[in-house]
Amino acid sequence: MTTELAKHFEPTTAESCYPDWEERGRFSSRPREGRKGDYCIVLPPPNVTGTLHMGHAFQHTLMDALIRRERMRGKNTLWQAGTDHAGIATQIVVARELEKRGIHAAKLPREEFLRHAWEWKERSGGLITAQMRRLGASCDWARERFTMDDDLSRVVISVFVRLYEEGLIYRGKRLVNWDPVMLTAVSDLEVVSEEEAGVMYHVRYPFADGGKDRGGGIIIATTRPETILVDGAIAVHPEDERFRPLLGRRVTVPMTEPPRDIEIIADSFVDPAFGAGCVKITAAHDFNDYAVRERHPEKNIPLIILFTPEAKMNENAPAKYQGLDRFEARKRIVEDLRAGGLLIKEEPHRYHLPRGDRSGAVVEPMLTDQWFVRAAELAPKALAAAAEGRVRFFPENWRKTYQHWLENIQDWCVSRQLEWGHRIPAWHDDEGNIYVAESEEKAREKANGKKLRQDSDVLDTWFSSALWPFSTLGWPEENNEHYRRYFPTSVLVTGFDIIFFWVARMVMMSERLAGKEPFRDVYITGLVRDAEGQKMSKSKGNIIDPLDVVGGVSLQSLLAKRADDLMTPRLRARIEAQTKKDFPNGIPPYGADALRMTFASLASYGRDIKFDLERCAGYRNFCNKLWNAARFVLSACADYKHESEATDAANGYGIPERWIVSRLQRCELEVENAFAIYRFDLAAAAIYHFLWDDYCSRYLEMAKGRLLRNRKATQRALVAVLETALRLCHPIMPFITETLWQKIAPLAGKSGETIMLAPYPSADKTKMDEKAEAEMAGFIAAVEECRKLRAELRIPPKERPAVFIGESGKATLAPLAEDFCLLTKTSEIRWNNPPANLPRVTVPLSFPRKRESSANAGNNRNEDGDNTFHLALDWQATAAADKEESARTEKKLRATKAELEKLERTLADPEFINRAPPAVVKKKTTRAAALRATQKELLRLRQTP
Repeated sequence: MTTELAKHFEPTTAESCYPDWEERGRFSSRPREGRKGDYCIVLPPPNVTGTLHMGHAFQHTLMDALIRRERMRGKNTLWQAGTDHAGIATQIVVARELEKRGIHAAKLPREEFLRHAWEWKERSGGLITAQMRRLGASCDWARERFTMDDDLSRVVISVFVRLYEEGLIYRGKRLVNWDPVMLTAVSDLEVVSEEEAGVMYHVRYPFADGGKDRGGGIIIATTRPETILVDGAIAVHPEDERFRPLLGRRVTVPMTEPPRDIEIIADSFVDPAFGAGCVKITAAHDFNDYAVRERHPEKNIPLIILFTPEAKMNENAPAKYQGLDRFEARKRIVEDLRAGGLLIKEEPHRYHLPRGDRSGAVVEPMLTDQWFVRAAELAPKALAAAAEGRVRFFPENWRKTYQHWLENIQDWCVSRQLEWGHRIPAWHDDEGNIYVAESEEKAREKANGKKLRQDSDVLDTWFSSALWPFSTLGWPEENNEHYRRYFPTSVLVTGFDIIFFWVARMVMMSERLAGKEPFRDVYITGLVRDAEGQKMSKSKGNIIDPLDVVGGVSLQSLLAKRADDLMTPRLRARIEAQTKKDFPNGIPPYGADALRMTFASLASYGRDIKFDLERCAGYRNFCNKLWNAARFVLSACADYKHESEATDAANGYGIPERWIVSRLQRCELEVENAFAIYRFDLAAAAIYHFLWDDYCSRYLEMAKGRLLRNRKATQRALVAVLETALRLCHPIMPFITETLWQKIAPLAGKSGETIMLAPYPSADKTKMDEKAEAEMAGFIAAVEECRKLRAELRIPPKERPAVFIGESGKATLAPLAEDFCLLTKTSEIRWNNPPANLPRVTVPLSFPRKRESSANAGNNRNEDGDNTFHLALDWQATAAADKEESARTEKKLRATKAELEKLERTLADPEFINRAPPAVVKKKTTRAAALRATQKELLRLRQTP
């Protein structure tokens, strides 16, 4: 095998190993002999309609790092992949595709639409999994599942029947979110509420008894005057003294034909400070109002539905409004209220308006017949799983969110009015009876041969997803090898936004059906936002495709992705301008490893994650650094022959070799502790700082000289440490580490076809050398101070001045004198305090000195204390050089001061603070702090003699 590496790191070349991994079955969950346990992650199934976005890429990186690490630790591993049928999303996509061909989906028979849907799924369904491969996802692709696979569908249907027969599923009329464009109920997760401009209308309801007190009626404030027509009550707060005398009195609902009276009631839901302190109760079209009705059954508040499924006024409205769209009806009703003297005033009002995330339509609370799960009966065991520690949350604070939702859970609406999905296994006869069974044949048996028609609804996607962690593993066949081995699964990685919609429901279903928790750990990730902290969305034009970061993208292609097919075309110009400003040359290719390392570094316990391409560029540089280090090692160790392991002393290791081995052990321990609590950011930081700072910037630079003095020991340390470090960071950076390990491993005496199956490093505490680390800490401090002094004195690189080091530093630096001179580009060390005419620095030693006897205790002492010594360079700058340097300092100081003063004026402006986005304020505040630090340093340099 050749040990040569290309001069430059090319990510695409390294990433070409993926097909070989897959073809050779490297990701297989097949049990292997000698494995040490089992580890399983079930992929949260992305929508079959979707493409890889930053949130997917972020979470997939973390899951892959976990699964690769456990695979290397010797466990049987399964990363169970699959996609979700995504009921509403797929229905929309297929309908749009049909429209392009001139076919109206709504006019197609159900069977015909489903044929088109399956055809589309077969053409496009594998897109997101192909994209996952680009990022290195090591799923067992041979076991990839789809929520509507035949066997999974059978499980879904059998579970529905079972829960129905156990009394946990029922059909009833309740209030749900209704999308009037999609014509289906939608979950809260499919509703997006953003603040929008509206109007608050103040309307007088006349007293039914004709009383003229209080202006002849009571005034309410509403943003939805069209729903006045079906009001069932007026509510005030029970402790509001203004309205207590009015309780029980009746008012006439405006605009109704014939006129209808309603009662004034008391309920603590009312906010006395809102509007006039009175609210209208429209129980059939508002969730809060519905809850008021439930709390006051004695008031018989009516449930009157005002809208058709398309959100047009129905027969319960006066004839002149019937058939109007709800918003057109609003205009007409406001005009009529004004004409009748009942509209007291109108005022601008901003409020959150719920819209369907797919259709963009304003969602309407609607009373409809739906299928529900009695979730409250499933919640106790799910609560117990967390309380008993069988399901652990990371960070732990999310357990409280999980508990809060389960303790306040409502019945779960599981039906959707769609064609695409698992059709509900219920059949109706002409008399209104319902027969739930696993097939039409069994339903007919229950109906004694009556003519039946199947329920037209399908199941909510979340219903089948709730079964995902065990249905994909072979349940209910408990003897299935994968189910026995891998269930319960090890960890679920998911976002905080679906703790209730998915996490809690999986636990409820698993406890009920499988009798155990579905996973042991739940790692909750934050939401990936842009560099300014804004949520990434098509409407904002700030989406970044992770594969564009991997492979690069031109400005033209980026503009097309961001600005084409906008729901709001007027935003196109602004989005294009911002994109050109942020990415004038498009996005350069950073490679999958750099992107993965960026994601890992961002994976803290925070709620929001700001993705910044500058950080990605930094990790691309890290890949280059690692590549160049390997090239140096391969060159420097071309003649190296590995021998059997021996002690450090037998290896001829000096202080630097003992130090780098010890630092490696500490890095391994940091990484182990970080993975144990899912702190990927700490693991990434430990790996980065060890390889960049300790190995490359320090030991490799020292090795260039040590190879001449202690060649074999230096070669051994170079090779052994690098080979181990490659295995350590493989789970996060799989491609570059595989490529380099194939070259480095043979030199280190390691064999194997792939780094993926090489053992994961584990810290050896016997190799932790505190003495060597302490000695090197002083050495590193001295080197850094000497380099700073060189820079301040502007000593040309070719000059090699002597260095003066106080006697107190001799114990630390004498054994490493040659290394010191090499790293600081000095000619020699003179062991005495610097002459008074030379600028000097005080070097702190960050560790307590260990001395052989008290008789030598004073050897390291000086006027600055035990743990310091003085350092100076034998260099006197010319007057001209001093003058030039002083001028440069003054110029920079003036520019820094001017920019800082301008920023401070801006930040002192209350209007700016109140109106500017928080991210902008924070950015300017951070910049001001950096300028103050620069100003302080420049003032110090100006005062330095």
